[in-house]
Amino acid sequence: MLYIYIQETIVSMALVGAMIGAAAGGVINDAYGRKKATLLADVIFALGSFVMAAAWNPYVIIFGRLLVGLGVGVASVTAPMYIAEAAPSEIRGGLVSTNVLMITSGQFLSYLVNLVFTEVPGTWRWMLGVAAVPAIIQFFLMLFLPESPRWLYMKKSKTDAIVVLSKIYDPYRLEEELDQLSAALEEEHHRKNAISYWDVFRIKEIRLAFIAGAGLQAFQQFTGINTVMYYSPTIVQMAGFTSNQLALLLSLIVALMNAAGTIVGIYLIDHFGRRKLALSSLTGVFLSLILLSVAFYLESIGTASIGWLAVLGLTLYIAFFAPGMGPVPWTVNSEIYPESYRGICGGMSATVNWVSNLIVAQSFLSIAEAVGTSLTFLILAVIAVLAFGFVFVFVPETKGLTFEEVEKIWKERAYGSSSRLEPLIENGDES
Repeated sequence: MLYIYIQETIVSMALVGAMIGAAAGGVINDAYGRKKATLLADVIFALGSFVMAAAWNPYVIIFGRLLVGLGVGVASVTAPMYIAEAAPSEIRGGLVSTNVLMITSGQFLSYLVNLVFTEVPGTWRWMLGVAAVPAIIQFFLMLFLPESPRWLYMKKSKTDAIVVLSKIYDPYRLEEELDQLSAALEEEHHRKNAISYWDVFRIKEIRLAFIAGAGLQAFQQFTGINTVMYYSPTIVQMAGFTSNQLALLLSLIVALMNAAGTIVGIYLIDHFGRRKLALSSLTGVFLSLILLSVAFYLESIGTASIGWLAVLGLTLYIAFFAPGMGPVPWTVNSEIYPESYRGICGGMSATVNWVSNLIVAQSFLSIAEAVGTSLTFLILAVIAVLAFGFVFVFVPETKGLTFEEVEKIWKERAYGSSSRLEPLIENGDES
């Protein structure tokens, strides 16, 4: 019993760390900038990997997992924000989605690394310690990258911001960007009150934006993606493939599909649009979950081997999820908040993602044991329907829009299209 508890704690402690890191990440980003936040995340993650590799008992591994989670949490807020603020609006979605591609590719590579180290003495120490390598590489490469130009302009130095922006835009476009930044800075100066977490719920347009962003993050997890990624070997074995080696191989295919699907999403998100992509993705996710539910129901009543039907359902699930609900929540959250609230709201929304992740990861196998795997996937299918309705009602299309144009969408939704209502935000209106 103690062994099971320690095993569950090791798994969940990284998620707990990520929740804390994401919550703190927004404040760190606003105070110190995107570049320093990224460097901090790299240091914490690498340190956590070394602690786990050198661990002399399970409790040290748990501490290392907490550190790794803290690094992941800070990075999960920072990376999409940094990319979005440096990217031209017409390709912003694709570039932010590239961050998701790096994550899904990393998951695929982690399976390969695990396979390689299964034959090496001290297997688990190598598996855990090698995770520090990408963080170290990113740390040194990040030293040569500039700070986010928008953060520089709003928080530190207009001159430094112009130097960075001039490397991204031609002179005509540069002038437009500077005009928009100047207007955003002027609006921030008009605010009477300091930025606070309470403002996210008190100011109507910020509240609407946060509901859309946090809702997307929650539904990304509650439609089951990390259940599939965490437990794909278990699901494959539950489908009737009892060989550990075969289950791992099929899980490798699932991870490869996830990475390949994200590549498709990089193209579609700036051509098809965020909202349409999410809606079409959720439609496919719903159908795939129904297929999985049917497959496990047939298996439970003793129908001839239908293991490959379950694997097909998993593969289709990833094929539909990866291009849409994989990158869309992170992309939308990187662009829907006003400059003053981007760090705070991004951190809060990422925390919702990690909390939802933890809930799903800790409950899936228990629910599957209590009500059966078929009904569990049916529950996820119902959640996918709710997610479709949520996106349809609450999430606007932001494809190709500047940050200032997105901000206008929320003001119009909050107060109507009449410009006379816009100054209310500057006075901290609570309606």
